[in-house]
Amino acid sequence: MAEYGTSVRTEIVPSRGWQGIDAHELWRFRELVYFMMWRDVKVRYKQTLLGAGWAVLQPALMMVVFTVFLGVMAKVPGANDPIFVYAGILPWTFFATAMANAGNSLITSERLITKIYFPRLAVPLGAVGAAVVDFLVASVLLVGMMLWRGVRPGMSLIMVPIVVVVIGLAAIGMGTLLAALTVAYRDFRYVIPFLTQFWLFATPTAYSALPVGASPWVQGLVMANPLSGLIAAFRAGLFGEHMPWGLLASATALVMVILAGGLLYFRHVEDSLADIV
Repeated sequence: MAEYGTSVRTEIVPSRGWQGIDAHELWRFRELVYFMMWRDVKVRYKQTLLGAGWAVLQPALMMVVFTVFLGVMAKVPGANDPIFVYAGILPWTFFATAMANAGNSLITSERLITKIYFPRLAVPLGAVGAAVVDFLVASVLLVGMMLWRGVRPGMSLIMVPIVVVVIGLAAIGMGTLLAALTVAYRDFRYVIPFLTQFWLFATPTAYSALPVGASPWVQGLVMANPLSGLIAAFRAGLFGEHMPWGLLASATALVMVILAGGLLYFRHVEDSLADIV
Protein backbone atom coordinates (compact mmCIF):
# COMPACT_ATOMS: atom_id res chain seq x y z
CA MET A 1 0.00 0.00 0.00
CA ALA A 2 1.40 3.41 -0.97
CA GLU A 3 2.23 5.86 1.84
CA TYR A 4 0.41 9.19 2.16
CA GLY A 5 1.91 11.86 -0.02
CA THR A 6 3.40 9.53 -2.56
CA SER A 7 2.22 9.64 -6.18
CA VAL A 8 1.80 6.93 -8.75
CA ARG A 9 3.00 7.68 -12.26
CA THR A 10 1.04 6.19 -15.13
CA GLU A 11 2.61 6.24 -18.55
CA ILE A 12 0.57 5.50 -21.67
CA VAL A 13 2.58 4.40 -24.66
CA PRO A 14 1.36 3.34 -28.12
CA SER A 15 1.42 -0.34 -28.95
CA ARG A 16 4.17 -1.55 -31.23
CA GLY A 17 4.50 -4.24 -33.84
CA TRP A 18 1.84 -6.40 -35.43
CA GLN A 19 -1.26 -7.01 -33.31
CA GLY A 20 -4.57 -8.76 -33.63
CA ILE A 21 -7.99 -7.18 -33.76
CA ASP A 22 -9.47 -6.17 -30.40
CA ALA A 23 -12.89 -7.77 -30.82
CA HIS A 24 -13.96 -6.77 -27.29
CA GLU A 25 -13.34 -3.09 -28.01
CA LEU A 26 -15.22 -3.30 -31.31
CA TRP A 27 -18.17 -4.86 -29.51
CA ARG A 28 -18.21 -1.97 -27.01
CA PHE A 29 -18.41 0.45 -29.94
CA ARG A 30 -21.02 -1.56 -31.86
CA GLU A 31 -23.54 1.29 -31.65
CA LEU A 32 -21.03 3.57 -33.36
CA VAL A 33 -20.69 1.08 -36.23
CA TYR A 34 -24.48 1.03 -36.53
CA PHE A 35 -24.61 4.85 -36.51
CA MET A 36 -21.95 5.11 -39.22
CA MET A 37 -23.76 2.56 -41.36
CA TRP A 38 -27.01 4.51 -41.33
CA ARG A 39 -25.14 7.79 -41.76
CA ASP A 40 -23.63 6.49 -44.99
CA VAL A 41 -27.03 5.24 -46.19
CA LYS A 42 -28.72 8.58 -45.50
CA VAL A 43 -25.94 10.66 -47.04
CA ARG A 44 -25.90 8.53 -50.19
CA TYR A 45 -29.58 9.04 -50.96
CA LYS A 46 -30.09 12.50 -49.49
CA GLN A 47 -31.83 14.91 -51.88
CA THR A 48 -32.31 12.28 -54.58
CA LEU A 49 -35.50 11.66 -56.52
CA LEU A 50 -35.35 7.86 -56.44
CA GLY A 51 -33.76 7.48 -53.02
CA ALA A 52 -32.93 3.85 -52.28
CA GLY A 53 -34.27 3.01 -55.74
CA TRP A 54 -30.77 3.71 -57.05
CA ALA A 55 -29.65 0.53 -55.31
CA VAL A 56 -31.93 -1.38 -57.69
CA LEU A 57 -31.42 0.79 -60.77
CA GLN A 58 -27.64 0.39 -60.93
CA PRO A 59 -27.51 -3.44 -61.17
CA ALA A 60 -30.67 -3.44 -63.31
CA LEU A 61 -29.05 -1.17 -65.91
CA MET A 62 -25.90 -3.28 -65.87
CA MET A 63 -28.08 -6.35 -66.46
CA VAL A 64 -29.65 -4.71 -69.52
CA VAL A 65 -26.26 -3.67 -70.95
CA PHE A 66 -24.67 -7.10 -70.43
CA THR A 67 -27.71 -8.94 -71.78
CA VAL A 68 -27.85 -6.82 -74.95
CA PHE A 69 -24.15 -6.58 -75.77
CA LEU A 70 -22.84 -9.90 -74.46
CA GLY A 71 -25.93 -12.06 -74.84
CA VAL A 72 -27.69 -10.79 -77.95
CA MET A 73 -24.79 -9.33 -79.92
CA ALA A 74 -21.72 -11.31 -78.77
CA LYS A 75 -23.69 -14.57 -78.22
CA VAL A 76 -21.91 -15.30 -74.91
CA PRO A 77 -23.51 -18.45 -73.42
CA GLY A 78 -25.79 -17.57 -70.52
CA ALA A 79 -25.56 -13.81 -71.04
CA ASN A 80 -28.85 -13.75 -72.97
CA ASP A 81 -30.77 -14.75 -69.82
CA PRO A 82 -31.55 -11.60 -67.76
CA ILE A 83 -32.13 -13.46 -64.49
CA PHE A 84 -28.85 -15.36 -64.87
CA VAL A 85 -27.01 -12.09 -65.51
CA TYR A 86 -28.70 -10.26 -62.63
CA ALA A 87 -27.90 -13.12 -60.24
CA GLY A 88 -24.23 -12.50 -61.04
CA ILE A 89 -24.32 -8.71 -61.03
CA LEU A 90 -26.14 -8.45 -57.69
CA PRO A 91 -23.44 -10.06 -55.49
CA TRP A 92 -20.71 -8.37 -57.52
CA THR A 93 -22.30 -4.94 -57.00
CA PHE A 94 -22.48 -5.65 -53.28
CA PHE A 95 -18.79 -6.53 -53.16
CA ALA A 96 -17.65 -3.64 -55.37
CA THR A 97 -19.73 -1.04 -53.52
CA ALA A 98 -18.63 -2.28 -50.10
CA MET A 99 -14.96 -2.43 -51.10
CA ALA A 100 -14.92 1.03 -52.71
CA ASN A 101 -16.85 2.72 -49.90
CA ALA A 102 -14.70 1.10 -47.23
CA GLY A 103 -11.54 2.02 -49.12
CA ASN A 104 -12.48 5.71 -49.13
CA SER A 105 -14.15 5.76 -45.71
CA LEU A 106 -11.22 7.02 -43.65
CA ILE A 107 -10.63 9.97 -45.98
CA THR A 108 -14.28 11.00 -45.87
CA SER A 109 -14.33 10.69 -42.04
CA GLU A 110 -11.17 12.74 -41.56
CA ARG A 111 -12.68 15.29 -39.15
CA LEU A 112 -14.16 12.62 -36.91
CA ILE A 113 -10.95 10.58 -36.77
CA THR A 114 -8.77 13.53 -35.80
CA LYS A 115 -11.05 14.75 -32.99
CA ILE A 116 -11.99 11.76 -30.81
CA TYR A 117 -10.77 8.26 -30.10
CA PHE A 118 -12.64 5.17 -31.20
CA PRO A 119 -11.54 1.98 -32.94
CA ARG A 120 -10.83 3.16 -36.49
CA LEU A 121 -12.02 -0.16 -37.87
CA ALA A 122 -15.56 1.00 -37.11
CA VAL A 123 -15.39 3.38 -40.10
CA PRO A 124 -14.82 0.80 -42.91
CA LEU A 125 -17.15 -1.66 -41.15
CA GLY A 126 -19.91 0.95 -41.23
CA ALA A 127 -19.29 1.48 -44.95
CA VAL A 128 -19.63 -2.25 -45.61
CA GLY A 129 -22.81 -2.32 -43.52
CA ALA A 130 -24.31 0.41 -45.72
CA ALA A 131 -23.60 -1.75 -48.78
CA VAL A 132 -25.51 -4.59 -47.12
CA VAL A 133 -28.60 -2.36 -47.03
CA ASP A 134 -28.21 -1.66 -50.76
CA PHE A 135 -27.85 -5.38 -51.42
CA LEU A 136 -31.07 -6.20 -49.56
CA VAL A 137 -32.98 -3.50 -51.45
CA ALA A 138 -31.64 -4.66 -54.83
CA SER A 139 -32.52 -8.28 -53.96
CA VAL A 140 -36.20 -7.38 -54.20
CA LEU A 141 -35.91 -7.24 -58.01
CA LEU A 142 -34.20 -10.63 -58.10
CA VAL A 143 -36.95 -12.19 -55.99
CA GLY A 144 -39.56 -10.68 -58.29
CA MET A 145 -37.81 -12.04 -61.39
CA MET A 146 -37.58 -15.50 -59.85
CA LEU A 147 -41.27 -15.51 -58.96
CA TRP A 148 -42.19 -14.32 -62.45
CA ARG A 149 -40.03 -17.02 -64.04
CA GLY A 150 -41.26 -19.69 -61.63
CA VAL A 151 -37.79 -20.56 -60.29
CA ARG A 152 -37.84 -22.90 -57.29
CA PRO A 153 -34.49 -22.93 -55.48
CA GLY A 154 -34.95 -25.97 -53.24
CA MET A 155 -32.79 -26.82 -50.23
CA SER A 156 -29.71 -25.27 -51.83
CA LEU A 157 -31.16 -21.86 -50.97
CA ILE A 158 -29.71 -22.19 -47.46
CA MET A 159 -26.23 -21.70 -48.97
CA VAL A 160 -27.07 -18.24 -50.33
CA PRO A 161 -26.82 -16.34 -47.01
CA ILE A 162 -23.55 -18.15 -46.26
CA VAL A 163 -22.11 -17.11 -49.62
CA VAL A 164 -23.24 -13.51 -49.06
CA VAL A 165 -21.46 -13.47 -45.69
CA VAL A 166 -18.24 -14.70 -47.33
CA ILE A 167 -18.54 -12.00 -50.00
CA GLY A 168 -18.98 -9.46 -47.22
CA LEU A 169 -15.83 -10.75 -45.51
CA ALA A 170 -13.95 -10.38 -48.80
CA ALA A 171 -15.16 -6.77 -49.02
CA ILE A 172 -14.06 -6.11 -45.44
CA GLY A 173 -10.61 -7.55 -46.11
CA MET A 174 -10.03 -5.59 -49.31
CA GLY A 175 -11.78 -2.47 -48.00
CA THR A 176 -9.77 -2.21 -44.79
CA LEU A 177 -6.52 -2.81 -46.68
CA LEU A 178 -7.35 -0.12 -49.24
CA ALA A 179 -8.55 2.26 -46.51
CA ALA A 180 -5.23 2.05 -44.70
CA LEU A 181 -3.25 2.38 -47.94
CA THR A 182 -5.35 5.35 -49.10
CA VAL A 183 -4.54 7.29 -45.94
CA ALA A 184 -0.80 6.72 -46.39
CA TYR A 185 -0.75 7.00 -50.19
CA ARG A 186 -3.50 9.19 -51.63
CA ASP A 187 -2.83 7.72 -55.08
CA PHE A 188 -4.98 4.76 -54.08
CA ARG A 189 -8.05 6.96 -54.42
CA TYR A 190 -7.50 6.65 -58.17
CA VAL A 191 -6.47 3.00 -58.00
CA ILE A 192 -9.75 1.86 -56.41
CA PRO A 193 -12.03 2.71 -59.42
CA PHE A 194 -9.56 1.11 -61.84
CA LEU A 195 -9.27 -1.99 -59.65
CA THR A 196 -13.06 -2.26 -59.46
CA GLN A 197 -13.51 -2.06 -63.23
CA PHE A 198 -10.73 -4.54 -63.95
CA TRP A 199 -12.06 -6.98 -61.36
CA LEU A 200 -15.55 -6.71 -62.86
CA PHE A 201 -14.46 -8.05 -66.25
CA ALA A 202 -12.33 -10.72 -64.59
CA THR A 203 -15.39 -12.00 -62.70
CA PRO A 204 -18.06 -14.23 -64.30
CA THR A 205 -20.99 -11.91 -63.69
CA ALA A 206 -22.56 -12.48 -67.12
CA TYR A 207 -21.08 -15.87 -68.03
CA SER A 208 -20.38 -19.21 -66.42
CA ALA A 209 -17.51 -19.53 -63.95
CA LEU A 210 -15.81 -22.29 -65.95
CA PRO A 211 -16.71 -22.10 -69.66
CA VAL A 212 -16.89 -25.41 -71.47
CA GLY A 213 -13.53 -26.30 -72.99
CA ALA A 214 -11.59 -23.64 -71.09
CA SER A 215 -7.83 -24.09 -71.15
CA PRO A 216 -5.94 -24.91 -67.93
CA TRP A 217 -4.50 -21.39 -67.60
CA VAL A 218 -7.99 -19.88 -67.92
CA GLN A 219 -9.23 -22.24 -65.22
CA GLY A 220 -6.28 -21.20 -63.07
CA LEU A 221 -7.19 -17.53 -63.45
CA VAL A 222 -10.78 -18.30 -62.51
CA MET A 223 -9.67 -20.22 -59.43
CA ALA A 224 -7.40 -17.32 -58.40
CA ASN A 225 -10.37 -14.95 -58.37
CA PRO A 226 -12.42 -15.68 -55.21
CA LEU A 227 -15.45 -13.88 -56.62
CA SER A 228 -15.69 -16.50 -59.39
CA GLY A 229 -16.46 -19.35 -57.01
CA LEU A 230 -18.65 -17.21 -54.76
CA ILE A 231 -20.86 -15.95 -57.60
CA ALA A 232 -21.09 -19.46 -59.06
CA ALA A 233 -22.19 -20.76 -55.64
CA PHE A 234 -24.65 -17.87 -55.27
CA ARG A 235 -26.28 -18.77 -58.58
CA ALA A 236 -26.30 -22.48 -57.79
CA GLY A 237 -28.04 -21.82 -54.49
CA LEU A 238 -30.69 -19.66 -56.14
CA PHE A 239 -31.44 -21.90 -59.10
CA GLY A 240 -31.18 -25.25 -57.32
CA GLU A 241 -28.19 -26.36 -59.37
CA HIS A 242 -25.22 -28.51 -58.36
CA MET A 243 -23.12 -26.60 -55.84
CA PRO A 244 -19.51 -26.05 -57.05
CA TRP A 245 -17.98 -27.15 -53.76
CA GLY A 246 -14.42 -27.09 -55.10
CA LEU A 247 -14.67 -23.51 -56.32
CA LEU A 248 -16.49 -22.46 -53.16
CA ALA A 249 -13.87 -24.03 -50.88
CA SER A 250 -10.93 -22.44 -52.71
CA ALA A 251 -12.70 -19.08 -52.86
CA THR A 252 -13.47 -19.16 -49.13
CA ALA A 253 -9.84 -20.00 -48.33
CA LEU A 254 -8.64 -17.05 -50.45
CA VAL A 255 -11.15 -14.76 -48.75
CA MET A 256 -9.86 -15.78 -45.32
CA VAL A 257 -6.32 -14.92 -46.42
CA ILE A 258 -7.46 -11.54 -47.80
CA LEU A 259 -9.46 -10.82 -44.64
CA ALA A 260 -6.60 -11.70 -42.31
CA GLY A 261 -4.09 -9.68 -44.35
CA GLY A 262 -6.34 -6.63 -44.59
CA LEU A 263 -7.26 -6.58 -40.90
CA LEU A 264 -3.71 -7.19 -39.69
CA TYR A 265 -2.27 -4.41 -41.85
CA PHE A 266 -5.03 -2.03 -40.79
CA ARG A 267 -4.37 -2.83 -37.14
CA HIS A 268 -0.64 -2.36 -37.70
CA VAL A 269 -1.07 1.24 -38.90
CA GLU A 270 -4.22 2.12 -36.92
CA ASP A 271 -2.43 4.08 -34.19
CA SER A 272 -0.88 6.47 -36.75
CA LEU A 273 -4.00 7.07 -38.86
CA ALA A 274 -5.10 10.17 -36.96
CA ASP A 275 -1.69 11.76 -37.51
CA ILE A 276 -1.52 11.29 -41.28
CA VAL A 277 -5.16 11.32 -42.43
